[in-house]
Formats: sequence, C-alpha cells, structure tokens
Amino acid sequence: MDATRILAIRHGETAWNVDTRIQGQLDIPLNETGLQQARWMAQALAERDALQAIYASDLSRAHVTAQTLASQVGLAVTAHTGLRERAFGDFQGRTFAEIEVELPDDAHHWRKRTPEWTPPGAGESLIALRERVLATVDELAARHVGQQIALVAHGGVMDVLYRAATRLDLQAPRTWLLPNTAVNRLLWTPQGLSLVGWADTSHLDAQTRDETTT
Repeated sequence: MDATRILAIRHGETAWNVDTRIQGQLDIPLNETGLQQARWMAQALAERDALQAIYASDLSRAHVTAQTLASQVGLAVTAHTGLRERAFGDFQGRTFAEIEVELPDDAHHWRKRTPEWTPPGAGESLIALRERVLATVDELAARHVGQQIALVAHGGVMDVLYRAATRLDLQAPRTWLLPNTAVNRLLWTPQGLSLVGWADTSHLDAQTRDETTT
C-alpha cells in the first residue's frame, strides 16, 4: 500500500497559551514549561519511533519543538510555511475575553465556526486553513511513502488533521483534545488521511493545556 505514517505534534506551551491570548501567526516563543515538554516528547519518541524526516512550521514555538526532537533522533528540521497556525488578523494579541468585548460580531462567527468567515485584518477562513494544511500534508507525505515522518505545528493545524482523518466537517463541535506536545498518529495515502491514535501525552507528567487557536 502506498502509505506514509505521520506523527503530528503540537508545539510546546507558551506564555500566551497560559493567558489564552491568540497567537495566530505571531512568533511567540516557548516558555520554560514548553521547552521541558518538548524535551520529554523528544526523548520518548527517540526511544520508540524511527523517523525518516521532520517538518515544522517556521514559527519558533513549533520550530524549536521540532528541533528538540531532531537533536534526539539525528535529523534536520525542514521548515514549511504551510504548517503555520491559522492567520487570525485582528484577533492576534487579544485574549478570548477581550475578543468577546471588543469584536462581538466577529466573536460570534468564531464561536459558531462559520467556515467562510474571515477574521478582520487579513485573517484566514477555516476553509482556507483546511485547504492549505491538507495540501501541505499531501505534498510532504507523498515524498515519504513507506516511511514515518513528524509534522510539528499548531492547535489549529491539528484540528484540521483530526477532522480530515475522521471525516468530520468544519462546524462539528470539537470533542477531542489538542494538548501541547501531544503525539497524534495518522496514516496518509493518496486517498486521504486515517486516524491511528490521538493525543498521546504519556511523556508528560503534568496537566496539559488545550487551546485550538493559539
């Protein structure tokens, strides 16, 4: 079978994750907890998984998480802008509470997951995000048929991958977790993605945070 195994990994924690502040495509670094989470994840995967390639968002919170893994397994990280978080325009830099007060109409579309709605200030719709992420996964996975690769990215990217692998639409209520440095296992074929395992945080010994938009 023409298949590629994928480990899809969300970046480690940042200070803005803790504050529930939207990062989007702003380049916010990992905090100390996030750096430790990345080390634990890298050590666990180095002990149990063989990887042939590591790709990551070029935003530092994902790229540093990927570099931590790469140093453990002896690979280089290839940056790809197609793995970036959703562009949130004027939402970026605001907390969830601030968005509700300052941009109530847009906050309504955000809560309802309106697929074609675009955040003000050059944001990205859910439809555009899905198209970007899935095209990137197709491109990268097709290079590694018969191998296993890691994709290190963001909560919004992980959400798109879960929905694609389980055939859920963009507006379906989310009932799955997206913790920092969780390892999510997928199988890619030219026909699409399928789910193997989700939200493995066995490498962590503390409670993880779960946001979809940062």
